[in-house]
Amino acid sequence: MAANLAPTLVPAATDVGSPALNITIFGIFVVITLAIVIRASRNNRSAADFYAGGRAFTGRQNGIAIAGDYLSAASFLGIAGAIALNGYDGFLYSIGFLVAWLVALLLVAELLRNSGKFTMADVLSFRLKQRPVRMAAAISTLAVCFFYLLAQMAGAGGLVALLLGIESKSGQSLVIAVVGVLMIAYVLIGGMKGTTWVQIIKAVLLIIGAAVMFLWVLGKAGVNLSALLGDAVTASGGKPVLDPGLQYGKTGTTKLDFISLSLALVLGTAGLPHVLMRFYTVPSSKEARRSVVWAIWLIGIFYLFTLVLGYGAAWLVGPKAIAAAPGKANSAAPLLAFELGGTLLLGIISAVAFATILAVVAGLTITASASLSHDIYNSVVKEGKASQADEVRVARITAVVIGLVAIVGGIIANGQNIAFLVALAFAIAASANLPTILYSLFWKRFNTRGALWSIYGGLATALVLIIFSPVVSGKPVDPATGKSLSMLQGVDFHWFPLDNPGIISIPIGFLLGWIGTVTSKEYNAAKFAEMEVRSLTGHGAEKAVAH
Repeated sequence: MAANLAPTLVPAATDVGSPALNITIFGIFVVITLAIVIRASRNNRSAADFYAGGRAFTGRQNGIAIAGDYLSAASFLGIAGAIALNGYDGFLYSIGFLVAWLVALLLVAELLRNSGKFTMADVLSFRLKQRPVRMAAAISTLAVCFFYLLAQMAGAGGLVALLLGIESKSGQSLVIAVVGVLMIAYVLIGGMKGTTWVQIIKAVLLIIGAAVMFLWVLGKAGVNLSALLGDAVTASGGKPVLDPGLQYGKTGTTKLDFISLSLALVLGTAGLPHVLMRFYTVPSSKEARRSVVWAIWLIGIFYLFTLVLGYGAAWLVGPKAIAAAPGKANSAAPLLAFELGGTLLLGIISAVAFATILAVVAGLTITASASLSHDIYNSVVKEGKASQADEVRVARITAVVIGLVAIVGGIIANGQNIAFLVALAFAIAASANLPTILYSLFWKRFNTRGALWSIYGGLATALVLIIFSPVVSGKPVDPATGKSLSMLQGVDFHWFPLDNPGIISIPIGFLLGWIGTVTSKEYNAAKFAEMEVRSLTGHGAEKAVAH
């Protein structure tokens, strides 16, 4: 497919692969992973088994699973598409996600693991008033998981539309519903154990698949990265895809948007509850540190692959063909696979992408259901007196509800760039969760009012700015499709000019946490000292786990 191909001449979805082969590969993956999930579920007897996999995973296994959880559809589909269409500015997503991971490791990962039991709220409420802080943390967790789920479900719709030749909105909606049902099944049957094994399998497949395409593209370019980049510029019609500013440098507003996006990406990971929850699946602090080493290597290598995959798609597929395909930017990686290895490689790579979506949505769902059952049902409603069986039962019911909500949200968000949607989840995590986590771990004076103001203030600010941003309404019409680039068509009620709210909402979250704390007299020095010792040494953490 040449880069100058007119959008009206782009082949239909059915012209880029065999729907029968793609369904067969998808089916094989689903059957194998469901069998593994069922096998893993046989030992699910307690809340610790359901939420944390019985803390039976080694550092290496958990590190691979963390990579599987973190390398979402946004990393594989969204970033490849963003680089293919916007070059350097698209690669900023890769840089932001990777640097964000380093921030999370340095600031919070091990400290949270030592201080908590199952969820982020365990840490935030350790030295504060349990019920209000747990409620606030659970609400924030649900908001982050919802936006992350939107991205994954939207990716599923675009991906399968491309592979199965489904171009109607109703057909894509059905695909999203099927993904949601599978996600619910994984969580209900396997809990964290089953989810972790799905994530491990998915991480291995994703990195191998990306490595094969990486080497293939480089081979076509004569193992010459400079030649590859030059070919990508030529195929992009001379657009400055190697220079910064193609997407975020045109006006003062887009430059501000870039700063906002960068803040959200770099600071958001340290507040993502589904990533932080993975550290509770290992038996000791030593294994937590070991899992970090494995995760950072795998994640770093993968993000280097995305540079070649994105520019390779721009060169071999062409930006116009990508923009006009079902799924738009999210179709860049599958279209590149088809260009390289035809129908078979397309089917395999797409199955890997499908595995990516299923693994991440399962991890998000179990995190959200754990937060509702453990933090709200047990700790707030039942005041800590619920049995483990009741808690797990509520978690399973919650997983079904969350899955249904995710299906509806995914249908609405279908067609949006998923790397961008994930950035919204990062902005909410950085605004509502990160200030409270850092204050709880490092500020002796921090108290309940500070926590509540920080969580609710940061969350409300981020959500309001997103709702009234161009993301939801008011973006111009795309000439290729005749539709607005916003989620809602035919309306315009936006007044906030930026796509990402991080530049406003993150400082507000920190500021409100500080104001709430200094205007309250609550202070428990002994409890902070206990938390400090536990977070730094792990002493007492296993006791908390046993309890």
